[in-house]
Amino acid sequence: MPEPARLPEPARLPEPARAPRAAIANLGCKVNQAEMDAVERLLRARGVELVGVHEAADLVIVNTCTVTSIADQKSRQAVRRARRSSPDAQVLVTGCSVTIDAESLAAADPGARLFGNDSKEGLLTELAALLDIPEGAELPSLSGMEVAVAPGRSVGLEVDEASVEDAFEREIDRTRVFVKIQDGCSFHCTYCIIPRARGPERSVPADTVLAEVRRAQAAGHREVVLTGINAGTYGVEGRAGPGSAATRSAAGTGAAAGADTGARLGLPGLVRRILAETEMGRIRLSSIEPQHVTDDLLQVWAGSGGRCLPHFHIPLQSGDDTILRRMGRRYDAAFYRDLVERLGHAIPGVAVHADLIVGFPGEDDAAWARTSALLRSLDLAGIHVFRYSARPGTAAARMVGQVDGRTKKRRSAEALALAAEARTRFAARQLGGDLRVLFERQLPSELWLGHAENHVLVEAAAAGGGSLENVIGLVRAESIDPGAPDRVVGRLLATDPPRSQAARADARHQSLAESAPK
Repeated sequence: MPEPARLPEPARLPEPARAPRAAIANLGCKVNQAEMDAVERLLRARGVELVGVHEAADLVIVNTCTVTSIADQKSRQAVRRARRSSPDAQVLVTGCSVTIDAESLAAADPGARLFGNDSKEGLLTELAALLDIPEGAELPSLSGMEVAVAPGRSVGLEVDEASVEDAFEREIDRTRVFVKIQDGCSFHCTYCIIPRARGPERSVPADTVLAEVRRAQAAGHREVVLTGINAGTYGVEGRAGPGSAATRSAAGTGAAAGADTGARLGLPGLVRRILAETEMGRIRLSSIEPQHVTDDLLQVWAGSGGRCLPHFHIPLQSGDDTILRRMGRRYDAAFYRDLVERLGHAIPGVAVHADLIVGFPGEDDAAWARTSALLRSLDLAGIHVFRYSARPGTAAARMVGQVDGRTKKRRSAEALALAAEARTRFAARQLGGDLRVLFERQLPSELWLGHAENHVLVEAAAAGGGSLENVIGLVRAESIDPGAPDRVVGRLLATDPPRSQAARADARHQSLAESAPK
């Protein structure tokens, strides 16, 4: 990767009468969110005011994504937008798109400083200079060996019909937090550029994960989402070939581990420690590969007393075995079907969301028919649809049998219809039952919206017109929103409010003080 572009003079934030202002434009996965939480916490601890990316700022940090060609395009747009909004700002650009195609981002803004994933510690060095932090002061890490979970911007990437939702268009998430437990992937699926962008698997030390979960709870968050590029490999990298029988078995053992490395702990063992050593009431996984949903992991979930939430995001990608082999996936359609059934038996009412890639090279009408049939047969709560686009440098881009754009568009429309049916069907199934909902924001209708344990969206009115932000409510599901058939409308039966605002402020102040450079 080219050396980071540099401005002629050493960087330092100006010292105006007001506090320096910074904006964070964050695209990409939940791992990106966890990383930028660390940056945001550092900035706030140094008295920097965080503003939206459309506002004028002295410093703009753009964290990029390269999961699709659309994501690369959005990353370049975010860099250009940052410069338009803040012509005189210091612009720092990092993330996967920088690692894969630094030249395009440098062309988008020749004055920006670029830091690939392998040089994110250099980004922190730049921030130290900008913030006038003394040399040798302790800084957070973005390499996967430390995570930060101070309340911050929700910066998750949602891809549907190959579109990317920019994080800076989302609201501040004060209810849940993403904790990075793992980084990197060595699976090398033939369509995926992420192993090149993120490198091989590496795990965050278990003690660090536990400390971050505790910090999240102290700061007032009610739910933690454990996230990683390939989270199911937690604690087992380097002991066997990725995806081998030994690795899959190790991922489910939950064996005791060295507290500082996570080695031999495995994902089930890590979750056991979170359950035993913290009081976090809602624990969710962001995404996990099918082969990593072991019996041991299901036992942890089923035996958690409801603290591990009944919601799994498990990529399918195709329902045709030939296409799955061409993709380099490590399961077949029968394995996935059996897994969904096994989840339903182990965790009643569980929600399973699938990912699907439409129009992969070699996907003929028969292959697509098999995929459609599998999707209809599965009891899914939702489907995230990706339209295949060739990524230069991947094996799939060189494959014969590329599917034409018109066919991909038609199949995408069919898949999106199946996805809508799945969401609507799952929402309707909730009627008459009681759901524990973590409320997040108020709608224009004045109803409050939040996610139930199984991730279904629920609307309810607050008693006396008060606020339900960050409140966990017991809701009786009574109807479906006529304007949003995947949303449940319910009646609030009881609430479990967060600690007082003063207590949350004190906890957050203490968290920031502990993380501030000395």
